[in-house]
This record gives sequence, structure tokens and C-alpha cells, in this order.
Amino acid sequence: MSTETVRWLSFSTGVLALAATLGLLLWRFFHPPVSPEEAERRRRDRLLGTGKIGDCEITYVDGAIITYTYSVSGVIYTVAQDASALTRRLPEDRMRLIGPASVRYDTRNPFNSMVICEAWSGIRLRTVTRENTATSGE
Repeated sequence: MSTETVRWLSFSTGVLALAATLGLLLWRFFHPPVSPEEAERRRRDRLLGTGKIGDCEITYVDGAIITYTYSVSGVIYTVAQDASALTRRLPEDRMRLIGPASVRYDTRNPFNSMVICEAWSGIRLRTVTRENTATSGE
């Protein structure tokens, strides 16, 4: 190769690297990082669109943290979902959540799952029966 060809190749490589760096910087400037809350909302939206529905058992509720267990292909998963962004969709008496429910999970990564999102809920609320504690006057 002649010196002139090497010079042009080096120059072209430098221009290409500079353009790629400038493009990356511009992309980062116009696309700020996504907040954790927005990333979680996007995850739930993806599961809503592509997730498979199965049966689960809600085993524990602590405030807005819902812990549930489900099985996929013989593997048992125990997962907790933070539903603090969805508290308006949860009942005041959180103990009504405990029991059978439906779960949406990613078939490629079954650990990625949810029991509630903005547009769907797999929660089956238990009915609370209040027994009559008053005695009859016999």
C-alpha cells in the first residue's frame, strides 16, 4: 500500500470514530436516562402485552409489597412485587389479597412476573364474612 492510501484510511477511520462519538453524545443528550419508576412501568407494560398467564398463590402482603409463589415447568418461583405505584388499585384491607391469584410471566425468563399492573389484575379478592356476634335474646 502506498503512503497516500494509508494516510486516507487513517483519516477516514478517525472521521468515522469522531462521527460515532458525536452521534452517541447527541443521543445521550436528547434521550436522558429512564427513572427506575418508568423502567418498572415499561416492564409491566411488556408483560401485559407478551406475558403468559398462570396460577399463583399470594402468600404474604406487607403494605404495598405482594409476595406470591407460582410454578413453571416444575420450577417453583417465589417473587415479591412492589405495588406502591398501584396502591389505588389495592383494597384497604390488604389481607383480602392473600389466596389464589393469576400471574403474568415472561416465558423466556419466568422470574420476571407480576400480579397487578395499571391495566390488568390477577388478584382475586377474598370475601370477608362477618359473623353475627350478637346473641339472640332467648
